[in-house]
Amino acid sequence: MSKHRETKLTAIPPEVKEKVKLRDKGRCIVCGAPGISNAHYIRRSQGGLGIEENIVTLCPKCHHDYDNGFKRREIGDYISEYLEKWYPDFPNRKRVHNKYEWLEGIYQEEDETR
Repeated sequence: MSKHRETKLTAIPPEVKEKVKLRDKGRCIVCGAPGISNAHYIRRSQGGLGIEENIVTLCPKCHHDYDNGFKRREIGDYISEYLEKWYPDFPNRKRVHNKYEWLEGIYQEEDETR
């Protein structure tokens, strides 16, 4: 049985995990403890893609606090600033799967012909 397209897009491929691990030096970007490069900045449940621009390294405690809302805003703001330093021109909308993206081209073409 094959995975749903969105599930595939939000999963983190091994090569992305490796790039993120190198970028973050294998340390939690929040507290500096040893970490795992598998934390989505924009949640998978919200369509957050498994791309290096959306993935960071967090230790188990910071990841738990981020995922479970204990420090969601505080850690989220920190992650946002961190990713902005690495990818300054990368908008949040590109971190999210847009299943209707193909329609954007159609509407753009219509607008240009008017």
